[in-house]
Amino acid sequence: MNLELLESFGQNYPEEADGTLDCISMALTCTFNRWGTLLAVGCNDGRIVIWDFLTRGIAKIISAHIHPVCSLSWSRDGHKLVSASTDNIVSQWDVLTGDCDQRFRFPSPILKLQYHPRDMNKVLVCPMKSAPVLLTLSDSKHVVLPVDDDSDLNVVAAFDRRGEYIYTGNAKGKILVLNTDTQDLVASFRVTTGTSNTTAIKSIEFARKGSCFLINTADRIIRVYDGREILTCGRDGEPEPMQKLQDLVNRTPWKRCCFSGDGEYIVAGSARQHALYIWEKSIGNLVKILHGTRGELLLDVAWHPVRPIIASISSGVVSIWAQNQVENWSAFAPDFKELDENVEYEERESEFDIEDEDKSEPEQTGADAAEDEEVDVTSVDPIPAFCSSDEELEDYKALLYLPIAPEVEDPEENPFGPPPDATAQNASTDDGSTHTGPGDKKRHPSADGAPPKKKIRTTTIELQGVPSDEVHPLLGVKGDSKSKKKAAGRPKGSKGKDKDSPFRPKVSRDRVEGLGTPGNLVAAVYKQHEVQGLD
Repeated sequence: MNLELLESFGQNYPEEADGTLDCISMALTCTFNRWGTLLAVGCNDGRIVIWDFLTRGIAKIISAHIHPVCSLSWSRDGHKLVSASTDNIVSQWDVLTGDCDQRFRFPSPILKLQYHPRDMNKVLVCPMKSAPVLLTLSDSKHVVLPVDDDSDLNVVAAFDRRGEYIYTGNAKGKILVLNTDTQDLVASFRVTTGTSNTTAIKSIEFARKGSCFLINTADRIIRVYDGREILTCGRDGEPEPMQKLQDLVNRTPWKRCCFSGDGEYIVAGSARQHALYIWEKSIGNLVKILHGTRGELLLDVAWHPVRPIIASISSGVVSIWAQNQVENWSAFAPDFKELDENVEYEERESEFDIEDEDKSEPEQTGADAAEDEEVDVTSVDPIPAFCSSDEELEDYKALLYLPIAPEVEDPEENPFGPPPDATAQNASTDDGSTHTGPGDKKRHPSADGAPPKKKIRTTTIELQGVPSDEVHPLLGVKGDSKSKKKAAGRPKGSKGKDKDSPFRPKVSRDRVEGLGTPGNLVAAVYKQHEVQGLD
């Protein structure tokens, strides 16, 4: 379908549920690539499932982590993907091959990570109870960003649309605007409620087009600002928000907020239930509330970059919300008639002739004569929907789609593990690689969890004064008492209690002890699938 025809005269937001995407394991987070052709979903068992969004099929499965994946981000050209897991590991992946390029180990859990919008060499990481960290992937160096108050380290951060500035917000409502290259303070302001009371910043999100951004705060109000006004006000400015969005009736707290692809609408997911609220940015009015299954809790929301489609995650399943498409054939052909049964059609003379012999050819004048001119069918015009508002050309090196391997008619009993006849051969190899044995070719390539042949470089990031015993919020959903018990040594009979939390993976002993060698890592991933009992 031509993307230029998407600008319909009606509303440009989803209206109803349009199916679900089942990732086999529980989905926790999702993100679209820049064109909306691929959707990456981070799962509870550490895998990253990449969906081809046009065909709604799984294009690739990367066995990325041992622990649940909590945050994902695509690079600008779509060839790379960075992921963070609840065991404080940040990894960079090659999307085509599924190989890990490098890893970073942090002292505290990662709340969010984001690729630089224009520079694939930089990644912004927000560790828990720490100042944000700017990673440089090429030389594995990092820069700790300055904060407003050293005692308040509950900081969130985000790149602006072009990556020129980094916006950070703390628990006291202070927003700092830093230059990305020099980390110098450019502007700052404080978000206040009513008189002088401050409120904690929960997240900062930017629109893909235009200069607007939103701030989700603990007082359950979403404030929309213009980035140009923030820079004009400078340090300790007092900019007024363009819109204040909230649910005045239910006082709903917001779990996740984001802009639509064109920046005209804002969607916010409720932290109490599976409900999506959609506002029009220019007016600030609530235009739609989408209700999911009652009793489910929302985990993540992502708006498609080009189309009026929203993906939301609750109870481990990705739900798709889209517009109601009504086929109106009479709009294409006014004399269209719907038939109840077959009717024999009487063909007119010369109706399907290539050339009408009886037709007299009039002299060609004006517009008819221009039809004989050559038409350029080779040059491709860029699609405006795929270009940023400050660009004129598309990215021709971009990875829009992934090749999908054909399905095997007679799959093996254990599709995620090595074949039985190759187990003994793999155990005898020196480097721990599982790429030996003729049976390896039978395995499904998209679920290939084998490590790359090159050694993965792991960099440990040292952060001063950051507690190393923090538990990720995903793991503490059911209450922090369990994590305290586990840290103190699990008492007898508590094994069954751990089953209550859907986000805590079941870790086998050899996986914990043998993380040093890549061979044990692969065996651990296979064992995890067996324990999880995935069909």
